[in-house]
Amino acid sequence: MEKVVCLVLVLLVAPAPALAAGDNLHVPVWSGIPFVLMLLCIALLPLVAGHWWHRNRNKAIVVAVIALPTVGYLLSLGEPGRAALAHELGEYFSFISLLFALYVISGGIVLRGDLPGRPRTNLLFLAAGSVLANVVGTTGASMILIRPVLRINSGRKLKNHIPVFFIFSVSNFGGLLTPLGDPPLFLGFLKGVDFFWTLGLWREWLMANGMVLAVFYVWDRIAYGRETPETIFKEKARVHRLRVAGLGANLPLLVLVLLAVVFLSPAVGEGVGNALGIGDLTLRRPLGELIMLAAAGLSLLFSPKHHYKENWFAWGPIIEVAVLFLGIFITMTLALALLRVHGAKLGITEPWQFFWLCGGLSAFLDNAPAYVAFATMAAEGDDFSVLAANRSHILAAISCGSVFMGAASYIGNGPNFMVKAIAEEAGYPMPSFFGYIVRYVVPVLVPVFVVVTWLFFH
Repeated sequence: MEKVVCLVLVLLVAPAPALAAGDNLHVPVWSGIPFVLMLLCIALLPLVAGHWWHRNRNKAIVVAVIALPTVGYLLSLGEPGRAALAHELGEYFSFISLLFALYVISGGIVLRGDLPGRPRTNLLFLAAGSVLANVVGTTGASMILIRPVLRINSGRKLKNHIPVFFIFSVSNFGGLLTPLGDPPLFLGFLKGVDFFWTLGLWREWLMANGMVLAVFYVWDRIAYGRETPETIFKEKARVHRLRVAGLGANLPLLVLVLLAVVFLSPAVGEGVGNALGIGDLTLRRPLGELIMLAAAGLSLLFSPKHHYKENWFAWGPIIEVAVLFLGIFITMTLALALLRVHGAKLGITEPWQFFWLCGGLSAFLDNAPAYVAFATMAAEGDDFSVLAANRSHILAAISCGSVFMGAASYIGNGPNFMVKAIAEEAGYPMPSFFGYIVRYVVPVLVPVFVVVTWLFFH
């Protein structure tokens, strides 16, 4: 029974992160039910009650109904439960502070202008976005670049594939190289993975991104070649020089956020913290998050308001993430406590198993908790630094699976739905949930996953 429940927990994870603070938290199998309920609500309510679920207030109601009893139960467990809850809320604060800062600061950066929607131009935008995602996150890069890409190709008739490949490369694959790139990697960083460890995944990043971009270029060239001469003439005639606005105020703030993240690193931050007389992570952590939040506030203060209007900036998406992740963080405390105790019984030992199982979980729920669930099993606890040092091939498989396969559905990663909504608003018909998988994921991404498995995790 325990093995079945643990497998259900591993195969039913959605947006969020971490586990309990110590090894003293022992809970019964049924305590994983709130976590499963939370994931099912996030996965199913948008499909069966989309209009009702659309309002963040209703999301908050669902989170409160499921998470508050979990809080009460954790408090009833005494010191181990209180320590676990405090640990989770601390990591939630770090997690949401980074996402909030990157979301706000990237909203103040505007890319203006128009270019002919040629395949080579589109390829350069997607390749640049894949690099940029490692600096401002997949969400930040997506919000900065998606509207210019859509604007550049607005005059074309055969263009519906472009936002889909944008989701593949910029919103997912690109963010593999730093903890800033994708939420699961930042959670790994908070749990002990060195900030620069993910740079060692450059081969996997280069291979996967290279294959996706190569397929996109061929696909886009074929589509562009089928455009009418009139359409191509109009595209070439509509040219306005590209200009970036908002960098003067926001680039230093992005650097400040990066320094704040590094400050939280157990390796780098300890030396800096000791020099400042605050070597303890429990003391450094609030200061690091406060720096991130201050950077976001300065961006709002000094960025011209029309920059945010040009980017169609809205608070709704980040509020949604904050509400849902709070529920996941709380309920996942008990679920990961179960996985830490019983996860070894599942018999998952090979890198390719971690790659596909963690990736499959990421594809249909969310990649952040998938990463944490499998890394917790592999590390047999909360500290992932030992896993990174002694079983780096396993952590590499988990990292690549969560980041790459987050692109395999609209609900695999936060930016996916944002890009879909923006593209539809701009007049790009996007495929349905299953059309996205059948028409794009299966023929394009699955072969990429197979090649990555064979080259790196076989």
